[in-house]
Amino acid sequence: MSDATTAILLLAHGTPDKLDEMAAYLDKVTGGRPMPQHVIEELQHRYAEIGLRDEPLPEGPPLTHWTLRQAERLQDEIGIRVYVGMRNWHPYIADTVAQMKADGVTHARVLCLAPQNSRTSTGLYRKALESALNGAFSYDFIAGWADEPLLAEAFAERLQPVWAEAGAALGTRVPVVFTAHSVPCRTILSSSGESARPGAPVPADGIQNYGAASAPDPYPVEAKQTAARVASLLELTDADWYFAFQSQGVAGAPWIGPTVEDTLKALAAEGHKGVIVQPIGFLCDHVEILYDIDINFREVARGLEMQLWRPESLNDSATLVRALEHVLGQ
Repeated sequence: MSDATTAILLLAHGTPDKLDEMAAYLDKVTGGRPMPQHVIEELQHRYAEIGLRDEPLPEGPPLTHWTLRQAERLQDEIGIRVYVGMRNWHPYIADTVAQMKADGVTHARVLCLAPQNSRTSTGLYRKALESALNGAFSYDFIAGWADEPLLAEAFAERLQPVWAEAGAALGTRVPVVFTAHSVPCRTILSSSGESARPGAPVPADGIQNYGAASAPDPYPVEAKQTAARVASLLELTDADWYFAFQSQGVAGAPWIGPTVEDTLKALAAEGHKGVIVQPIGFLCDHVEILYDIDINFREVARGLEMQLWRPESLNDSATLVRALEHVLGQ
């Protein structure tokens, strides 16, 4: 295959461009399951708090802006065309596949920009891709890259100066809470009864087997493995770091935990006056970071008389781009 007919396709979640698109966007996210009006309004409120308006932002919403920037930087580095397809909003995976076919692409290396493999992310993105392809071109699909050393290095680079700053401000070692997006309990199977301490799978209690698959979803374990790699790079002890799942759904059904809110309460009860929250399941700014952490969790911490720090998101980190290049075998 020549470079002229080979390309890279990055897959991501997608996000609305303006507030009045929220209902249509959520319809895509849920696969057509209606969402209560109060849920739509709550999410509109959260997006408004991070700057989304009734008209599209010139630079686009943060998730779209940074994902396209990551693709641009990667293309500059490897000299191969890099495309972006979103599952739930523009640019849709199907539209990107059509453009790639029109551009003469005959083979693609496909990478999901959710490093930890899950049926709720990677699996759904792959399903959307296969539905859109219809034989347009052949492809290699990279399902998960949670153990990529350069990914951990990129997160550690962001965390290190904040870890030092927080420690200096409070005169003590400040605990780090690594987070990843929660998923519904029904999507996760677990045959393990291990503890939910750092590096261990989510415990079996509270996780229901709905017969959705024949094997455990690797997501909770892979998320904690990424966190453990970052902690190791900064030589954090087991007493220095914790793991929690954030951004549980706002409409019904149980989601996996522990939650960030409960973790912050537990840390405050132990006498901690500060905390660092670093999401390691996200590669760039979006509502789950800019609202859930920067606004909501910071308010929770303030109510517990704690300071909260968050390292800068990876966004267009040069080390992240190197990680993408390495994972893609370029």
